[in-house]
Amino acid sequence: MSKPHNDAVNLTAVAIAGAVAMAAAMGFGRFSFTPILPGMITGLPLSPADAGLIAAGNFAGYLFGAVLAAYGWATGREWLIALASLLATALLLGAMGISDSVPAFIAIRFLAGVASAFVLIFTSSLVLGYAGGNDHVQSTHFGGVGVGIAVSSLMVAVIAALLPPGGQGWRLDWLVGGLITLAMTLVVWRLLPASPPAAGRTPAEPKLAWRLPLALVTLSYGLFGFGYVITATFIVAMARMGAAGQTIEFLTWFLTGCTAAVSIFAWQPAMVKFGLARVYVTGLLVQAGGVLASVVLPLPAAPLVGGMLLGATFIMVTAYGLRIGRHLAPESPRRALAFMTAAFGLGQIVGPLTAGVIAERTGSFTVPSLLAAGALFVCAALIVPVCRRIP
Repeated sequence: MSKPHNDAVNLTAVAIAGAVAMAAAMGFGRFSFTPILPGMITGLPLSPADAGLIAAGNFAGYLFGAVLAAYGWATGREWLIALASLLATALLLGAMGISDSVPAFIAIRFLAGVASAFVLIFTSSLVLGYAGGNDHVQSTHFGGVGVGIAVSSLMVAVIAALLPPGGQGWRLDWLVGGLITLAMTLVVWRLLPASPPAAGRTPAEPKLAWRLPLALVTLSYGLFGFGYVITATFIVAMARMGAAGQTIEFLTWFLTGCTAAVSIFAWQPAMVKFGLARVYVTGLLVQAGGVLASVVLPLPAAPLVGGMLLGATFIMVTAYGLRIGRHLAPESPRRALAFMTAAFGLGQIVGPLTAGVIAERTGSFTVPSLLAAGALFVCAALIVPVCRRIP
């Protein structure tokens, strides 16, 4: 797989390629597990603890991929690795649809996590490098995650409407998701330039200088991984446990994706006026409110409000957090991005494991969600001391 270098870059094509890559690797590769999970729980069946293990397997792969990407072996090969990882994502989604055992699911999702981390880091390295300070390109790139979430939710709803209740519909969800991801991979291959920007044509980055502001931001980012992931993984299953109905299940994740797709554009005016750090903190506080809403409001408001507030914030917090890390480590931006992603991944491993065990013992996700909300409040508090150092 190769592509000629092209120094005349079309930023619109770069933005679309980045958005499609994020939709494929994250919206489908990572987050389609959320709307497919209720069908797996009833169709196999799976226990909440099993579901937590499978989710944690994906996030462990994400952590492993992020750590691996932090080293200089990929310099000059970002485009090739990103495309190969997108292709692997499509194949691994299909593999989920033909598997039966929890160990197999964990292994497949681990590999899918590695692939999604590679796509995020290496595609973002290219797209953000080309974009420079172009906020529209960056917003479009990260907004692709929300588009992928919405489309994957719509896919699950359409398949459910076409098939009789129960049965093996979840298998078709995975298989169709793999085909859609393969199609998106072809789009990225056509649109994403292969050559890095001239400013990025350097040898490996120097070692990361760990100063207190960067350490606090990285710790906050890791706790954010724990705080958001419980709702992001189980909110549709929570709607199923509350007998909210298929329409509410679909709308919960569909609205999450729709709000996520436009969230960075919506937060942009506030970021320009108040700065990255203050908007990052505000987003964490709003997200904490959404996590609380998902368990304290009555049905059907709980999953709908929780999902919309999650979508309105988690992509923005993810994107702005990485931008903060790049600002605090200008000499080693990709290493900072990779280590922050690794911290984020570690939080994501602990989150579903904790939630699955507690939910199996208590019969609900209320306690795990309260823990997640508390973690998000701590995330926000960690950033306050360094706000003045961040634009």
